[in-house]
Amino acid sequence: MSLTLRPYQPSDAAVITSWLKSEYLMRQWCADRYEHYPVMPEDMNEYYERYIDGQRSRAFTMVDGDDIVGYITLRTPTDDPAEQRLGFVIVDDSRRGCGLGKALVTMTVKYAFKTLGAMKVSLGVFENNPSAIHCYEASGFHSVLRHDTESYECLGETWNCIEMEQHKEL
Repeated sequence: MSLTLRPYQPSDAAVITSWLKSEYLMRQWCADRYEHYPVMPEDMNEYYERYIDGQRSRAFTMVDGDDIVGYITLRTPTDDPAEQRLGFVIVDDSRRGCGLGKALVTMTVKYAFKTLGAMKVSLGVFENNPSAIHCYEASGFHSVLRHDTESYECLGETWNCIEMEQHKEL
């Protein structure tokens, strides 16, 4: 594998949205950020145009040669750029279990620390997504307690988030 991270391009959307094989998987990926299933490429690009500004929020596509194999966002959740937050983490469903998720997360965390000067990278993951939790732990994240548990109404259920973070080694 020859994995690289590059800025998201609107032409990537058709491949990325094709990985969302069910509404359950789509909600694990984006919670309530998209109103309906299936998410179409134009929905993804509309979201990108509205919320990804290239300064406080960035979107990346991971490629293996010419193949699109992953997607992730990175944003500054507060006015302090020392914290960056991962979101919308997804890899090619036909290549799961091959270390792509760990590579995607690790490359993005490295970018946050080295390029953006972050001291902490955080994320929220649904507690009903054990494979994602394992991926984040394998990438160096650990769970932290929040005063308020973030939760979303998804598919008639309440899904709770686990807050995770990783600090830059000094």
